[in-house]
Amino acid sequence: MTTILSRFSKPLQLFLVFILLFMPSLGFAAAATGETLNLTNHTVGYLALVVFVIAYLFVMAEEFTHLRKSKPVVLAAGIIWAAIAVVYAQNGFSHSAETAVRHNLLEFAELFLFLLVAMTYINALEERLVFDALKSWLIRKGFSYRQLFWLTGILAFFISPIADNLTTALLMCAVLLAVGKDSPKFVSIGCINIVIAANAGGAFSPFGDITTLMVWQKGIVDFSAFFLLFIPSLVNYLVPAAIMHFAIPNQTPEADDEVIEMKRGAIVIMTLFILTITTAVCFHNFLHLPPVIGMMTGLAYLQFFGYYLRKTHMNFSTNNASTNFDAEKAERMMGEVVPFDVFQKISRAEWDTLLFFYGVVLCVGGLGFIGYLSLVSQVMYIDWGATNANIAVGFLSAIVDNIPVMFAVLSMQPDMSLGQWLLVTLTAGVGGSMLSIGSAAGVALMGQAKGKYTFFGHLKWSPVIMLGYFASIYVHLWINADLFNLPANL
Repeated sequence: MTTILSRFSKPLQLFLVFILLFMPSLGFAAAATGETLNLTNHTVGYLALVVFVIAYLFVMAEEFTHLRKSKPVVLAAGIIWAAIAVVYAQNGFSHSAETAVRHNLLEFAELFLFLLVAMTYINALEERLVFDALKSWLIRKGFSYRQLFWLTGILAFFISPIADNLTTALLMCAVLLAVGKDSPKFVSIGCINIVIAANAGGAFSPFGDITTLMVWQKGIVDFSAFFLLFIPSLVNYLVPAAIMHFAIPNQTPEADDEVIEMKRGAIVIMTLFILTITTAVCFHNFLHLPPVIGMMTGLAYLQFFGYYLRKTHMNFSTNNASTNFDAEKAERMMGEVVPFDVFQKISRAEWDTLLFFYGVVLCVGGLGFIGYLSLVSQVMYIDWGATNANIAVGFLSAIVDNIPVMFAVLSMQPDMSLGQWLLVTLTAGVGGSMLSIGSAAGVALMGQAKGKYTFFGHLKWSPVIMLGYFASIYVHLWINADLFNLPANL
């Protein structure tokens, strides 16, 4: 079938696909009634494109403007849907826009609550000094720069599947900055290594990245199937790390003797977090309930344990005061004056990220409702083929945030095998490592290690990172070849 895009040359098709994927869609939500209008050539369609592009330019310029990324996209979402509603009302479809936007809100609500619980647990672990204790242990051991390079990378790779890649990257970067203050070169290359490792580790776990979480919650890929990406993800990390190893100074920094111990209840909270993830998986796999129901149940675990910590706080203090227990150590272990309040942990969630997520979902949902998605779907998954399209997704993720890119693919619902769905999950997750601005971890580390880890410092190693990118794709196509003949759970 001839489409509008097929009239253009190949280079122009690539450009148009990039522009349209920059503003993908969540849905066909109008849907249920079939009352949809093609507004791609309407003034409202052009207005929506312009509004979203301007909003996303502000998002990309956050580092320079210091304007939180959620603000422009939340505003753009309201403008886009208001314009759509006006046109539909003028054409006698008063409730079609309402139906569509409710569908988008349901998609957002499930992911929002899931992420909120995960962020609450991470903040609780941070307040209980779990991450600080790990950092102090690494610094005390007196490892060489090369040993720290590998330790921080390996830890980032294995922590990010459980914690988010942003938190993992910030923790490991703090270690680099503490021990590498006299070696900017070590910090720069170490940060690149951490970004690659955190993104690669998140790609083989349903909890490691928002994109993998979206694919799992859609029910396209089973929970256990994600772990088939473990070896390709490991290759994605190891190939560039092995090359960068030789650029690390072969020296040993001065060790620090500071000891940080975890606060009371830290290990229990770690156990409850694992139990919460298990609950979410069981609810989804055995009860066929959305994973978010299991996560919210797990939040109750933390709430009840927080209640226990508060009630026993004074007893813990009194008992230790009557013994020879180190008073200063007891005070550190007890935590804050208000011993533990789960709602304080909720309030410390990354609200800018969650609201940005809301804005993106509503914006791209509106653009999809207008009718732009079918144009991109034709070019990518029919003209190019699934494998080429999915590899291109990784390159787009290095420039554009991988959340809207993955939304586009999920919304297209291309007829792909399980192997192809795992491929796009892999490329969307690790493709952002090719540029420092391609992932939340890279952007955060540029701020944390300002002047030492930079865009151009990362860019110098992009060819090596790209080598790991293609190596991971090749390994997936090789070891998971049989999955390309299996249907996904669509």
